[in-house]
Amino acid sequence: MDLDGFRAGLDEWLAREMPALAPGHRGAGTLDEQVAQLAKVKRLAYDAGWMRWGWPERVGGLGGSPLLRAYLGEALTSADLVEPGIYSMTEVLAPTMVDYAAPELAAAMVPRLLRGDETWCQGFSEPGTGSNLAALTCRAARGEDGWRVTGQKVWTSLAQYARRCVLLTRTGPPDSAHRGITALFVDMDTPGITVRPIETIHGAAEFCEVFFDDVPVPFDRMLGAEGQGWSVAMDLLPYERSTALWHRGAHLQHRLGRLLEEAAADALDPVELGEVVQLLAALRARSRATQHRMAAGGRLGPETSVDKVLLATAEQALFDLAQGALAGEMLLADDPVGARWRSEFLYSRAATIYGGSAEIQRNIIARRLLGLGEDR
Repeated sequence: MDLDGFRAGLDEWLAREMPALAPGHRGAGTLDEQVAQLAKVKRLAYDAGWMRWGWPERVGGLGGSPLLRAYLGEALTSADLVEPGIYSMTEVLAPTMVDYAAPELAAAMVPRLLRGDETWCQGFSEPGTGSNLAALTCRAARGEDGWRVTGQKVWTSLAQYARRCVLLTRTGPPDSAHRGITALFVDMDTPGITVRPIETIHGAAEFCEVFFDDVPVPFDRMLGAEGQGWSVAMDLLPYERSTALWHRGAHLQHRLGRLLEEAAADALDPVELGEVVQLLAALRARSRATQHRMAAGGRLGPETSVDKVLLATAEQALFDLAQGALAGEMLLADDPVGARWRSEFLYSRAATIYGGSAEIQRNIIARRLLGLGEDR
């Protein structure tokens, strides 16, 4: 199916099925409600075929360009049907499963994620290492029947809901850096796993600490080969900073439109408004080019750090503008509209941290794109 046909058919389906798709809170609500709403929308979209387009047939997809997936995410987030951050986890994790999991494992598992039957999480960050993945210490030791994992992860999104985890572990010597990392696909109900949610500044327990105490993982749950975990991570992270950002950019454009409707005209600083419009336009143009490069068969790499820097800058500028224009509603009102703007403003403070901090992204741009040398 081509993009024009997909867009026309999806828009017609969304208009027809909106009563079944739309929740009372229209994309807001508690985290529990958002996760349940995402599962419902994915299930309905999968059963109707829309969620399967853009994915290979070998994992339950219907084939076609990844641009179809990009438009689906744009349509769902712009209609306030799903929260863009948790929706993006599919785009972050499923492509790497397709690329690195054994074919039979990918065929069995990816449809469960696409249909919303399962939530997955990403076990990368650790206390004390942050964005420095090469310094991770969560250890996987060889046993007779598989790996035994011991260690801790932190800032693991949606771990309390997750059935599976894409986990980075140290299987080489402690000083082996990126060469001694192996990626595993772990069932979260395995004995020895403890999940502790972390409440963030905007009042939701989106992140978790995850503890692994001698957790058994079969050898056939490796993603790629032993010691290939760094390649898995480098395959995954650009998706976190590309397709997923297209969805979030669409959401930010939608929220700007709502801000123009809900704020008094004289409450919006025209200079700040112009800056937000320009930043969103730059983000969307850059992100569109990334989607088309991926659709043409190009591999994503360090250039997606530019997309991430643009996203963080645009997101914070938008909600700074909203905070100035809707200060009373955000700070004093208990109504859902004011509460949502307040929550989004607080969450936007993390835009320069989540998905790789702004400092790390600028270092990548400097070293790997501009050739400005190593860190000192």
